[in-house]
Amino acid sequence: MPYQMYLNGEWVNAASGRTRAIINPATEEVVAEVPYGGRHEAAQGLEIADKALPSWMARTAYERADILKRTADLIRARLDEIATALTQEVGKTLAESRGEIRASAAYFEWFAEEGKRAYGRIVPANLATRRRWVIKHPVGVVATIAPWNFPVLLQVRKIAAALAAGCTIVARPASATPLATMLMFSCLHDAGLPAGVANLVTGPSDEQTQVFMESPLCRKISFTGSTEVGKGLMRAAAEQLKKLSLELGGHAPFVVFDDVDPAYAARLAVAGKFRNMGQVCISPTRFYVQRRSLEAFMEEAVARARSWRVGNGLDANADVGPLFDRRQVESMEAFVADAVRKGAKVLCGGKRPGGEKYRRGFWFEPTVLADVNPTTRLTCDEVFGPILPIFSFDTLDEALCLANNTNYGLAAYVVTHDLRTTLRMAEGLQAGIIAVNDVTPATAEAPFGGRKESGFGREGGHEGIEEYLETKYVSLGLE
Repeated sequence: MPYQMYLNGEWVNAASGRTRAIINPATEEVVAEVPYGGRHEAAQGLEIADKALPSWMARTAYERADILKRTADLIRARLDEIATALTQEVGKTLAESRGEIRASAAYFEWFAEEGKRAYGRIVPANLATRRRWVIKHPVGVVATIAPWNFPVLLQVRKIAAALAAGCTIVARPASATPLATMLMFSCLHDAGLPAGVANLVTGPSDEQTQVFMESPLCRKISFTGSTEVGKGLMRAAAEQLKKLSLELGGHAPFVVFDDVDPAYAARLAVAGKFRNMGQVCISPTRFYVQRRSLEAFMEEAVARARSWRVGNGLDANADVGPLFDRRQVESMEAFVADAVRKGAKVLCGGKRPGGEKYRRGFWFEPTVLADVNPTTRLTCDEVFGPILPIFSFDTLDEALCLANNTNYGLAAYVVTHDLRTTLRMAEGLQAGIIAVNDVTPATAEAPFGGRKESGFGREGGHEGIEEYLETKYVSLGLE
């Protein structure tokens, strides 16, 4: 299929004829040219979705579920095609891309069933002449906005829940990574989704988001991205009291207690940190190790980090791919330089790899730092890359204080085999997701979302569909 926008059940180009080149981060070569729309397409998408809303709402949850299940089956059948496009536009390895696409299919399957469980309730009346009940109603037209690092999965978490709830949507992928999302939309189309129910537009983020904000047709925006942008959306939403779900930045602590084997903890730490080269919103970013395990943990972490092979994501021998763009590389260099200037030691990595193989592309070595000053930028700014800074602590209370010392609250990680420690950390950590001895906690059947400046709202689990439903109370008089 050609890579195009999807409006009213048809694949279309931008009205202006504009296109945008999609760049492979491993080679800096153009993968494809895609339509690049603007305000016109965003407004058109909302109008189309609004017209499709009554008939989609009127369908039973079972009818909607059949389409979502077929979509899941088609995504699985086209796994390699979609994963290859994803690797080419984002840079992650094929193994990671396949994992993202499989997870996307799981969300369609999960919400196909959750739509059947969007229960209301009967309320016992206080008068014999009254009947009272509560029903759930779709929010309406929803705009979904996702970033570049998990472009398919972060759209599907929103789209699958919204469609299951009976909403119609206009989806806007990140401008630099629309390819795999377009292929996912072809699965929706081939699964029999009625025209206009789901629409896909591309174009400048500021222009199209402004349309979503200004139009009364758009009743909700679900956004994943930076905290700064999320705050701007909140300010703009106030004009119409528009509903929002915001999954924003993170700065996840990773706390290692000395009741576990340091080698085991280091294995988890390295796997969690360098997945997708650290370009994950829930990636652990501050590693606190109880002092007795510190040296052994550092040795094992360095050995494992050095063993990770950096290469083109299409290369089966690569463990990790490139960073997303040049700006990401420069950001990592700045973080390392700031830490070293304040006394940190680079135990491995810390720079771009050398050699002809890495002459083109956006490369950075998996990096481990020790003796990190608590005033370094690494402790306060979100680090969206492959840097593993190690700190030490002595007591559980100290660990909690250090871990919670951030404006973010998306995820937190704990490595321990002690039940009392697990309970105290789970109850005391100020994050929406607590992972104990687990570095991949996100799953379709559980709620995903943050606290504090990491946003609000949940994706996944039963809570995910509630984000797209409103509560109606009906009181019936029998006199």
